Amino acid sequence: MTSYLTIGRDGEAEVEAKHSRFLCTLQRVEAEDDARALVARLRKQHWDARHHCTAFVIGPDAAIQRSSDDGEPAGTAGAPMLEVLRGAGVSDVAAVVTRWFGGTLLGAGGLVRAYGDAVRAALDSVGTVRRSLLHELALEVDHADAGRVEGDLRARGVPVLDVEYATRVRLLLGADPAGVEALTSAVASLTSGAGELVVVGERWVDGPLF
Repeated sequence: MTSYLTIGRDGEAEVEAKHSRFLCTLQRVEAEDDARALVARLRKQHWDARHHCTAFVIGPDAAIQRSSDDGEPAGTAGAPMLEVLRGAGVSDVAAVVTRWFGGTLLGAGGLVRAYGDAVRAALDSVGTVRRSLLHELALEVDHADAGRVEGDLRARGVPVLDVEYATRVRLLLGADPAGVEALTSAVASLTSGAGELVVVGERWVDGPLF
């Protein structure tokens, strides 16, 4: 697994069904504890709501998936919320739908639609971004060449993750595993063969990659 989709930003959206309000809060999370902390915060913030139903998907391979109906009839809230997240193909996401009861019972079908619609509306509002696994590669160059090399690499779309100044300048670059060979060729061209890339780690990053 070298890439996956997640939400573009944290956010929320609200839908209404027969005077009941359904507020969906989406937040990027990296662990179950993060998702549970979000639920606890929203319970405190929206203390007057009747339900705080949840669904979350975590991990590059979406290995962790959980949902809760929080008092709604079984299968009418958390499960349809989770299904919307799965359908969107997103991970590292927690969804909490806070419901204020409007006085009219919606029935099982109505609840399934309302909770699903709330998550869909929130996903539409925040958008998605692709996270990809980058190799981190270190490149050392002389001070006299650092500005030119860094500028040319950025112009080619190479992520420059960090720059350290010492006896020489150390550039920390990022590349998709499939793009390492192309980056090596680019560095060789920019440094007349003198620059050597060294793989020093890896990290997940958002957005397009070299």
